[in-house]
Amino acid sequence: MVDDPSRTGAVREGADGPPSFEAKITDIARIGIVGLFAYWALTLIAPFAIILIWAAILAVALYPAYARLGRLLGSRRLASFLITLTCLAVIVAPLTAIAFSFAEGLQALLAKLADGSLRVPVPPEFVRDWPIIGERVHAAWSMASDNLEALLSKLEPSLVQAGSKALGKIASIGAEVLSFVVSVLVAGFLFGSGERLAEMAQRFSGRIGGDRGIGFLRLAAATIRNVARGVIGVALLQAFLCALVLGLFHVPAPGAIAFVVLVLCIIQIGPALVLLPVIIWAWMTMDFGPALLMTILLVPLFVIDNVMKPILVARGLSTPTLVILLGVLGGTLSYGLIGLFLGPIVLSVVHDLLMVWMQGGTVREKPQADASQTPRPV
Repeated sequence: MVDDPSRTGAVREGADGPPSFEAKITDIARIGIVGLFAYWALTLIAPFAIILIWAAILAVALYPAYARLGRLLGSRRLASFLITLTCLAVIVAPLTAIAFSFAEGLQALLAKLADGSLRVPVPPEFVRDWPIIGERVHAAWSMASDNLEALLSKLEPSLVQAGSKALGKIASIGAEVLSFVVSVLVAGFLFGSGERLAEMAQRFSGRIGGDRGIGFLRLAAATIRNVARGVIGVALLQAFLCALVLGLFHVPAPGAIAFVVLVLCIIQIGPALVLLPVIIWAWMTMDFGPALLMTILLVPLFVIDNVMKPILVARGLSTPTLVILLGVLGGTLSYGLIGLFLGPIVLSVVHDLLMVWMQGGTVREKPQADASQTPRPV
């Protein structure tokens, strides 16, 4: 039997030549189906994306502690339970206390406005000398000190609008604290499958970028641990101790002051900007003994980050303060309370990866505090 040359040529053209029209249609259909399912999956996950991302960050940051505690106790489940319980006590409890403090402060202010017991002091004369706004501020302040009711009635439309926004914001804080609780619980479940998830992340990074992709993954994990423990963790500890000391001495609005301390510590300014005026106020209003004791308890908060960061940070923190500040502001404006912590970590990871990429893309291994604490794939 003699082969048909035309038929043989057609077969070779279909096999070795450019793909046929039907093959192109098939490829487009496959890509469309995959894209449809990917879009569908992202749509289903989108409402929980921030919670899942924060849970993954917590799992990466705390996995060394989980691994060490698991070896010490001989039970990984017990270690996961203790780490989760500690996170709920260290992260969620202070945030809940701050939220309740804001709510109580607003309620007390509204109560004083209702019964007419709120009094505004007379403004000092140097307020007039402030550039541009001095005269207006002094006039409004004087009106508030002379007749607060008249000023409130004049500003009633703006106050009603601002009050409704404030109440809505306070109500949303409860939902954000609940998101923190869910994130911590999800992170607790991720500990058990941490090695398998790390291996999957390594394979995915290897498929995307080869050895460089794996290097970027390890750099991202190291940056997450450094920022989460050396910046966020220390800031939470300082804010918690600040709220504890201020509440012990019955300082007004301890939750609000602690929240400002938390933000200042995250952006690397430190608590002195807030605590120094509090100490001065204590010496002006309290007796010698309580003022001295409160000063002794608050002064160590100024330097606690200098002691804790070398212990918690495995390598020198290379993220600029401006990047962390932008992460705090952008994260808070975009995602609320959870964005206060998520923003600086994400921007720090992006900054470190971008710097390495700009220097040629070669990622060197960063020294770990304890290499046995970290799952090998990450």
